[in-house]
Amino acid sequence: MKQPASDKFVVTTIIRRLQKLYPQARCALYYRTPYQLLVSVVLSAQANDKIVNRCMKGHYDRNLDIETVLAWGYETLLYQIRQIGLAPTKARNIISLTKILQDEHACNVPDNRHHLEALPGVGRKTANVILAELFGHKTLAVDTHVFRTSKRLGLHNENEATKCERVLLTLISKRYLPQAHHLLIAHGRQVCHARKPACNTCQLNDLCSYYAG
Repeated sequence: MKQPASDKFVVTTIIRRLQKLYPQARCALYYRTPYQLLVSVVLSAQANDKIVNRCMKGHYDRNLDIETVLAWGYETLLYQIRQIGLAPTKARNIISLTKILQDEHACNVPDNRHHLEALPGVGRKTANVILAELFGHKTLAVDTHVFRTSKRLGLHNENEATKCERVLLTLISKRYLPQAHHLLIAHGRQVCHARKPACNTCQLNDLCSYYAG
């Protein structure tokens, strides 16, 4: 694959164009507290953010917290999230991680990758989202949109999200982190679609390896 975007100047140009295209790009998950965001990120794995928001917004507005979830228990939580994919596994993970937060972290979401990834249902991508969104860490969570869009642009040629993340962090200036995550997601959702990307009207096509063919 031709990789014109390996030049940091080109990468900066891409990010600045995305900033102009998506000035309101931000986390699509609705939440009011750190714990609620953690729950929603766990729920969003292999699921649509809109479905997660639809299921959880009312509960969050009624101040869903650690005590509420533990009082509910597995069966009630499972019923509340039943419309979300992999609900049984996610319900078990949320109950387990909630108990850990209560017992080991004084009911706080930890600002620490090691502690986050030790929680059931929390992998590297989820930890990156939490660290970036809640604590402003210069991280880059690689989801399907980030992976696909950045690969088409020529920012990487990897086959694994972790390797992709490593490459992107060497190319993207820290001053654009963690915002670059939201910008690439926005472009992936609105223009660089998985099946039929809108290449002809894309404002990055002059810099894009995929469009160059």
